[in-house]
Amino acid sequence: MGRLFGTDGVRGVANADLTAELALGLSVAAAHVLAEAGSFEGHRATAVVGRDPRASGEFLEAAVIAGLASAGVDVLRVGVLPTPAVAYLTGVLGADLGVMLSASHNAMPDNGVKFLARGGHKLDDALEERIEAVYEEHRGGEPWERPTGAGVGRVREYTEGFDRYVAHLIAVLPNRLDGLKIVLDEAHGAAARVSPEAFSRAGAEIVTIGAEPNGLNINEGCGSTHLGLLKAAVVEHGADFGIAHDGDADRCLAVDHTGEEVDGDQIMAVIALAMRELGALRADTVVATVMSNLGFKLAMEREGLNIVQTAVGDRYVLEAMKEHGYALGGEQSGHVIILDHATTGDGTLTGLMLAARVASSGRSLKELASVMERLPQVLINVPDVDRSRVSTSGELATAVAEAERELGETGRVLLRPSGTEPLVRVMVEAADIDQARAVAGRLADVVKSALG
Repeated sequence: MGRLFGTDGVRGVANADLTAELALGLSVAAAHVLAEAGSFEGHRATAVVGRDPRASGEFLEAAVIAGLASAGVDVLRVGVLPTPAVAYLTGVLGADLGVMLSASHNAMPDNGVKFLARGGHKLDDALEERIEAVYEEHRGGEPWERPTGAGVGRVREYTEGFDRYVAHLIAVLPNRLDGLKIVLDEAHGAAARVSPEAFSRAGAEIVTIGAEPNGLNINEGCGSTHLGLLKAAVVEHGADFGIAHDGDADRCLAVDHTGEEVDGDQIMAVIALAMRELGALRADTVVATVMSNLGFKLAMEREGLNIVQTAVGDRYVLEAMKEHGYALGGEQSGHVIILDHATTGDGTLTGLMLAARVASSGRSLKELASVMERLPQVLINVPDVDRSRVSTSGELATAVAEAERELGETGRVLLRPSGTEPLVRVMVEAADIDQARAVAGRLADVVKSALG
């Protein structure tokens, strides 16, 4: 059996790949691994469980809660809330673990189980491997140790979670949003109530779209993966800008008043400069992945800020931030982590901080985002090749070196083997789109011949 955990929990088609039996078994295993440190005399381990609005989340939530309670863990059921809200509540309530049921930006048939450690932090590889090993051991026939009587976990609705999370978001804002008109696209997802409530309490006039989840329409033609509706709504309503979340609201993209997209790199650039002005950008450093646009790196260097780059994935961004004490990091996709106020990417918090900068500066989002110029970026996926030889092929190394010489300081080449498929991603940035396409095409041909 392949590794169950991917880059962000266990995901698959609900009731096909991700079954109730799997969710229950993983939850029992997670209880044994994550709650064991809190299992001392007189202590009852506690878990916070939340979900996005997917229909499949209803039965998967029941399975997760059953697994946790059967392992002796008390459960606080917070209902439909964003991933960062579950992470925040896990930390502030002193829970031993948190569980979020969501497949983020994936289409509705998918779902996922994401475990959080004490404090609301994502699991590292070692913890995921321990949970998977315990699950496999007992799936193979080793019986669980099961509490009985008063030892079984109790389940309680924690309805205060919504207000407590929204109050936290408002409390950390540096200034109010009075005078701003903002369109919010909630992707028919987990932030459909939270985000409008937070922006309204902060003083903004809001227009909402994608805020009527019915369990089946999450991410359907809306949200951060489909910005067309938001662009049209911003222009139609004469709004100052728009904010888009994904299904579990851990990411945020934006649209300026003209309907132009403002991506995660631009959002990080705007927030980084705002945080520096407030003295909150520790070491004048931003953490980003190798997929961030070269224009972001050049802009931050021009502004006197440092860039630390990591592998692709917000978990690697977070690891670097925690290790070195940095305050801001994120990805081009809109996962932005403001570590003083969140343990994971928080789309609502990011949108609020972006809006606060617009409000305090008196400048439009378009003007603020112009601090960086996105260089043209071309990405080609080359399938059916031996991705394991990307770093060892001499022919490929020579071709990359030639491409880098041609591009000079205003271009960049990145070859990334896929973590799950037999393909290699060729990414080229250049000041000129035609040059980027030409160089990417040549490199893709070399990848085919060298690794095919």
